Amino acid sequence: MHAREIEKCIDDFGTDIYRFCLKLCADKADAEDLYQQTFLKALETEWTLDWKKNPKALFFSLVHNLWKSDRRKQARRNMIAPCSNIDDEMEMVLHSEESIEEGYLQKELISEVRQIIQTLPEKFQVPLTLFYQSECSIEQIAAIIKKPPGIVKSRLFKGRNLIKKRLEYVGYER
Repeated sequence: MHAREIEKCIDDFGTDIYRFCLKLCADKADAEDLYQQTFLKALETEWTLDWKKNPKALFFSLVHNLWKSDRRKQARRNMIAPCSNIDDEMEMVLHSEESIEEGYLQKELISEVRQIIQTLPEKFQVPLTLFYQSECSIEQIAAIIKKPPGIVKSRLFKGRNLIKKRLEYVGYER
């Protein structure tokens, strides 16, 4: 891929790719590394982009594959020499028209949902993140994770139910 194509991709959907990286990694520094690795890998490969076939899905797939590869690498390293990371809290943006109490409760709910999603198995975590955070269609998610659309729908349904059950267990009722 040529540098001009990469530049156009970054301009067109770079923020969506970065947002997806941030959701997968749950750490700003790791997300930035994954983002840079993605476009570097695209630059190194000899792909020719077909702009009619949704190149955004190609980059989401590349991000997902690099992330999975890095997780496997980290798992192997942790088996040899375990280490721990200090997690930074993610910042929440509160709407100005909300009261302080409502804003706080909304922030707590969002934080709880994010924690629940992080504890879900990867097969639920990735489709939920792509669907709700990156606003990908079911067909795009199916192409990214290389599964049929029916499985994507099923995983979204089961993931939502798991989140709902865990929220009810913690004490949220809606």
